[in-house]
Amino acid sequence: MSSSKKSPLPTPSPAPRRKIAAVKKPLTVEDENTLFCIIRNGKSSVQKTVDEWIEQYKADRDSGLRAIMQFFISASGCKGKITSQMQSSMEYAAIIHHMTEEFEEESDEYPIIMSGPQWKKFRSNFCDFVETLVKQCQYSIIYDQYLMDNVISLLTSLSDSQVRAFRHTATLAAMKFMTALVEVALTVSIHLDNTSRQYEAERQKTSDGRASDRLEALLAKHQELEKNMDEIKEMLTYTFKSIFVHRYRDTVTDIRAICMAEIGIWMRRFPQNFLDDSYLKYVGWTLNDKVGDVRLKCLQALEPLYASEQLKGKLELFTSKFKDRVVSMTLDIDCDVAVQAVRSVITIHKYHREVLSDKDCQALYMLVFSSRRAVAQAAGEFLNERLLTLDETSPPALRTHRGKTRLPSTPLIRHLVDFFFESEMPEHGAYLVDSLIDSNEMMKDWECMTDLLMEDPGPGEESLDDEQETSLIELMTCCIKQAATGESPVGRKPARKVTTTKQIHQVQEDRVRLTEHFIQTLPLLLGKFIADPEKVANLLLIPQFFNLEIYTTSRQEESLESLLRLMKTVVERRTETKVLENCAKTLIVLCSEDHAIYSRCDVIRSTLFDYLDRRLRDVLKEPVTAGDEDQVFALVSSLEKVAIFSSCHNLGPWKLWDPLFNAVREANDPSRSLPPEAIKHCISACYSAILWELLQLENGSRRGTSASQQQKQLRVHLDAYIPLMAELVITSNFALVRDQAYMSVCDLLIVFSNKLKSNPLSGPLVYEPDRDLQQTLNNFIQKYVFVEEEDEEIDEETKVEELHKRRGYLSNFCKLVAYNVLPIQTAADVFRHYVKYDDYGDIIKMTLGRAREINKVSCARTMVLSLSMVFRDFSRAAGSRIDRQSEEFLSVKELAKRFVLSFGLDAVKNREAITALHRDAIIFAINPLKNPNDPTGPPPNLAFLEIAAEFTKKLLEQDKKTVLQFLDRVLTMGRPSSRGEEWQPLILYRNSLAPQTARRAYGRPRRDAGGDDGEIADDNDDAGSDQEMAG
Repeated sequence: MSSSKKSPLPTPSPAPRRKIAAVKKPLTVEDENTLFCIIRNGKSSVQKTVDEWIEQYKADRDSGLRAIMQFFISASGCKGKITSQMQSSMEYAAIIHHMTEEFEEESDEYPIIMSGPQWKKFRSNFCDFVETLVKQCQYSIIYDQYLMDNVISLLTSLSDSQVRAFRHTATLAAMKFMTALVEVALTVSIHLDNTSRQYEAERQKTSDGRASDRLEALLAKHQELEKNMDEIKEMLTYTFKSIFVHRYRDTVTDIRAICMAEIGIWMRRFPQNFLDDSYLKYVGWTLNDKVGDVRLKCLQALEPLYASEQLKGKLELFTSKFKDRVVSMTLDIDCDVAVQAVRSVITIHKYHREVLSDKDCQALYMLVFSSRRAVAQAAGEFLNERLLTLDETSPPALRTHRGKTRLPSTPLIRHLVDFFFESEMPEHGAYLVDSLIDSNEMMKDWECMTDLLMEDPGPGEESLDDEQETSLIELMTCCIKQAATGESPVGRKPARKVTTTKQIHQVQEDRVRLTEHFIQTLPLLLGKFIADPEKVANLLLIPQFFNLEIYTTSRQEESLESLLRLMKTVVERRTETKVLENCAKTLIVLCSEDHAIYSRCDVIRSTLFDYLDRRLRDVLKEPVTAGDEDQVFALVSSLEKVAIFSSCHNLGPWKLWDPLFNAVREANDPSRSLPPEAIKHCISACYSAILWELLQLENGSRRGTSASQQQKQLRVHLDAYIPLMAELVITSNFALVRDQAYMSVCDLLIVFSNKLKSNPLSGPLVYEPDRDLQQTLNNFIQKYVFVEEEDEEIDEETKVEELHKRRGYLSNFCKLVAYNVLPIQTAADVFRHYVKYDDYGDIIKMTLGRAREINKVSCARTMVLSLSMVFRDFSRAAGSRIDRQSEEFLSVKELAKRFVLSFGLDAVKNREAITALHRDAIIFAINPLKNPNDPTGPPPNLAFLEIAAEFTKKLLEQDKKTVLQFLDRVLTMGRPSSRGEEWQPLILYRNSLAPQTARRAYGRPRRDAGGDDGEIADDNDDAGSDQEMAG
């Protein structure tokens, strides 16, 4: 490539990775007619601006070139001016060096990265200007071997500058120049092809019809176009090697992203020149970039290339090297990158099916269960493309046994059911549905799903086996729930938090459609599968998503009666917990007083509760016979049904409190010997009864009884129930009973806390836990939560379940502290385990934070209490001599450090709390003052001061003096006569409290008799050794 100004051009080296000064504020140029000001202000169209510049260039090309050069310099945020003398006499490197000195302020900002609408528009206009400039000059000016040579030389030098603003702006301009040149090359290529055809057509004519002058003109035009194409390719190649090759790995993220975005355009628009492994390798290498946006640009560059059948052959080598990397990027930590990777794999699968292995496809299949909704939905599109799409090879529609034609979605739903079953993710059906429901209409094809379940298979059709039916019902229920609510499953957040009017309208339509279908179909499904608890449990959820008004508007009362009778039958026959819970919850929806069907549903509900009441009283009358399994089963199942329904419905009118509570009271009576499962259900039912009584009192919904009578009865029940539960927590030998009693007490203490005082009806019912009850609850968590795993043979799943249960126990106790039901001091026994038990760290941390919000001083004193508990345990085990380097002592210090972190950075706000903490720590450390084992030795707890020293950094300087005075006042023995190891904690603590310029320690006599200076000098020497010893 030749240049009329400066030739030959040096090949630039990679720019050093550092920033130089850049302008902080938008540049205000005095001459508003410069290209930069015109483009920045946007008052004139880009096309008009380019046309005016072309006129200027034709009139004086040096002036026109200088205007372009100044435009790039100004667009970089530089205030420097290029003069005609500089243009004619200075090399570009010298010009740029001079311009570098014109940056006035240290800043990271320059026009193309500035925020705000004006500067975003400027960046867009900047790119448009560069591309329009090349487009308007494509027929003559770009071939004059002056403009383009000098512009590319300038941009090459700027892109190699140490100044980030120059480098960034020049790279953007250069890449846009290349993109514009690619478009010019395409235009030239078209003209070249047309000229070749015209020339060949003219040449093929007979000598009589051939026009020799036209032939010569076409030949000359063809040669000129070839020359132009060669020049354009030379410009492209030079710019690529001089700028792209160095800047695609620049330290600035946006520079790398620009390079990847533009090379993708070149490959797509001009594949004969750029779609080659020598260019593709740069995209492949950058797939591993550390920044997500750059990786995203790489994938966006590749996707359209794979979508072209014509380019298939040119991607074979690249695919063989980088396909695995693209597939692995579907798991990228950046969600946008992962989504784009999935879309790229979908494109590869569409046009290059042989490329992806079964292992690759399997990895993408499982992404439908991802917690990231966008990734899961993209994977759902891949699943649709691979497994859930009808094609020419799909078999014709089959017929059922009674001749009904199967719907088109039937084979696809079968495939989906098989996939769900084989994925071994039975608990994540909702995730699978959420991945597909927006992209595949079959997810709302209720008729097709129910036909598969209800219709007997016809000729040539296989019936669904039991597991397939279960999977289909699970998926169908999840589809119904999401269609009727529009809500994603728990753990998946939609991309848009605000629901649009269109989405709301769609949900309403779907709800009506599914209600109209299942009103008649659901009773048939329940009747068919009533013997299968897993299927029935899911089917019973469906009415919760009905539009219940349709029962009356479409005169479907008979279907309602049928549904209610079946639900009653289910309760009578089934004993599975999930079935009964779902039935109870659905009955809540059906028995809502807001709907016209309430009276019908309430009659059936009352009939059902009458049945439960009779069964319960019958089984409780009969004494339990040891070894009679049928009797025990009947007793437990009856009590479980009552417990489940009482948690959802008010069974107060059936007066079940006395028989249930009496059964609990007799739990420790050997003559009754009720099974622990039965006692657990009785406890649960009584707990629910108390809550229903409180709700009725507050709402005034109980007829025939005055508020004072209700209040008195509830007080009696509460005063009887909580002490009995506390007794069971202590005395029961059965974990089921003990755990249920503990959880019930904790929950009721929250419900009947001081917040009830705001209501005059419920205010007298506040229940204050006495010290015995507090100690009972604390002993429970110490015994059953903070335990070491002893049995190593327990499988991992059981360990996780046990941990989850223990975390629940601890959370319930900590809630009592967080809601100020228990005093903060009761949490001391919990805080002491903060470091030792990582499994509960989050719970303890949140409790600690909440305690500080309630009372900072009390929380700080509780910290000291926790530390003293751990210290006592350690010193008791260590004996008379404490090893301050032992693992146990260091663990106490680690706990103190963890407590220190909870105070944050605001020392003023924590001032009173920290001072109180030090006071309590000192009192603990010097009590008892006399050491019973060594009358001349230090107090036995003196080592605790080394732990307290961890908190001195949180004291204000004036408070350190106060604490120091307090220490001197309470330490009545005066200064120690020895500098022995056992006194070092006191020395260390005192030095941490002394001012930095005047630290005073207990120790040797002063070297100088002349005052404080000698003592300070002596003690400063010792302070270093004290700190070193402490470390």
